[in-house]
Amino acid sequence: MNQREDSALYYTPDDKEAPADPSVALWEVRPGERSYAKLADRQAKEKNRYGKRIDLVDITEPKRMPDRPLGINGNNKVGDNPNRNKQHGFFFNADNCIGCHACESACSEKNDNPAHLAFRSVGYVEGGCFPDYKRLNISMACNHCDDPVCLKGCPTRAYTKHAEYGAVLQDPETCFGCGYCTWVCPYNAPQLDPVKGQVSKCNMCVDRLEEGLKPACVSACLGNALDFGVIENIPENREQAKTSIPGFPSPEITHPNIRFQQTATLPDQMARTDSMPIKYDKQEDNEFRPVLDEKAGKERFWNLKKLSSRENPLVIFTLSTQAVIGAFIMLFLGPLLGLESFIAVKNSSLYVPSLMILSAVQMAVLVLSTLHLGKPLRFYRGFNNLRYSPLSREALAIAVFFAALAGYSVLAFAGLWISHIWLDYLQNTAAAVAITSGLAGIYFMHKIYRIKARPFWDHWQVLSSFTGTLFSLGAVFTALIAIPALLLANADTSEMLTIISLLALTGITLEASGLFAHARYLNRENSEGAAAHYVQQTFFGKTYLGRNMLMAFAALSSLLLLVNTGLYGETPAGQLFTGLLIIAIALYAVIGRALFYVLVIPTTMPGAFFWKNKSFEQHARDIGLAEMPQSGVVANGH
Repeated sequence: MNQREDSALYYTPDDKEAPADPSVALWEVRPGERSYAKLADRQAKEKNRYGKRIDLVDITEPKRMPDRPLGINGNNKVGDNPNRNKQHGFFFNADNCIGCHACESACSEKNDNPAHLAFRSVGYVEGGCFPDYKRLNISMACNHCDDPVCLKGCPTRAYTKHAEYGAVLQDPETCFGCGYCTWVCPYNAPQLDPVKGQVSKCNMCVDRLEEGLKPACVSACLGNALDFGVIENIPENREQAKTSIPGFPSPEITHPNIRFQQTATLPDQMARTDSMPIKYDKQEDNEFRPVLDEKAGKERFWNLKKLSSRENPLVIFTLSTQAVIGAFIMLFLGPLLGLESFIAVKNSSLYVPSLMILSAVQMAVLVLSTLHLGKPLRFYRGFNNLRYSPLSREALAIAVFFAALAGYSVLAFAGLWISHIWLDYLQNTAAAVAITSGLAGIYFMHKIYRIKARPFWDHWQVLSSFTGTLFSLGAVFTALIAIPALLLANADTSEMLTIISLLALTGITLEASGLFAHARYLNRENSEGAAAHYVQQTFFGKTYLGRNMLMAFAALSSLLLLVNTGLYGETPAGQLFTGLLIIAIALYAVIGRALFYVLVIPTTMPGAFFWKNKSFEQHARDIGLAEMPQSGVVANGH
């Protein structure tokens, strides 16, 4: 990201602000506040270790004066910190952290968080054997990164990186609860509240900073493990400012503004106590990196009920949208290519109703996709960040596709009564727009999932899968439209079934090739992606094999139908075989897409035995413990 692009991420309020009232404090400073809770005025360095300027006013465009108010809670008072417009960050001394969770408590109390949300969390990794057992605690909140991927990913532009302190702030009222920022953040900083249907996160306690105080979590730390100040200025009584420690995701993703000290000797392997199958091994460069931990063994299970997730609307939306786009392209291009069976379908009485059905399906899944949102009625905010967010771009492309498809359908209906060259011209224009925007939508849909913070998704297999579905499920939709139309017209179905089989086989082959390459890649990896693949082979092992067998059956059936016309739908046996092919494609597509969503494991800090442990959260729901708010688990989230 160059400096000009960088400057677009920063914001300072407009010049036309109400005058500050110095008599009203942004945060009440307690009498006799100790020095450890106060910001220290120190000379800052020019650049951080990533080459980014620490003085943020210098890289904002247009240039801003350094004394602009933040307008916190309607108060325009400006703090007098001379380093106010310099990038600040947290400093964590792992040697001093005793795991008391006082930082968590102070943060949650200040922000009035419910029990199931925490802007700052303390987890740990452990290693060694008794009596030489070692435990490393990690306290983590938002790192207010140089390159905030949450800001770029958010389709509503609820995030802003301010020139004041370099704080990345988020507006929960603007957020419509899609949760995409929680996907792209490597550190699990944004917190999606399933009760309110919106995201919120650490705000760097900017109200305290304006009064010269450090964040609440820092002031509450009992062991002097947490500190805060201008980034790259090593606090007193510390000697290190490392960018990573065991359990911390790669800082290269976002250049986070947090520095670590960890001088105590650790074992060569540190394990997590939560359910995630990840541990951390010391490499030749003395850095700890994640590796697969096969803690659950090798036994395979079905766990079909566990395929259901919060992303169920997206399973249906992505599959149906790809199928509708594929079917429309086939139905439109078939006659242009001179294929007689497609010409017969276009001339049949079912052609226009079929277009209407495709439009209705697309409209229905667009509405369904909003159910994934915490605030479905605010879906229109999804177009706000076209500059950065692939989610905004996908939403726009699919919306244009739907509009063009609906327009083409209406024009085709009008063509039943009106014959005019301009009508044909408008139809062709609508079709061209639909095809172009539809393919663009597929591309941006795949870009949504190319996330470094979710290694299982960050592979070209996502595009091959989505494109393969366009062919295979698109062929299924086309068959369900074309074959009844041909039978109604007493036309031969052989050519249509040959083409359908070829298209389906193309899609299956494309998707299978991507899945094979993906599996080989993950078998060589040691990241969270490899852990997700391990879960796929064990916890969902039988389901995974079943999906692969259905895909193989569908590929073989398509090939047989393609080369052996005796099996075509002219006979009851052929019709049954064709029906089984359609069912197999639909089943493996749904199972595969459900696995796609439930398997992904994010790069994030370790949890604990209870806190931030997915297995404990599920156990709490199963036994009813989640009904007690103090458990920190929501019983039935969105």
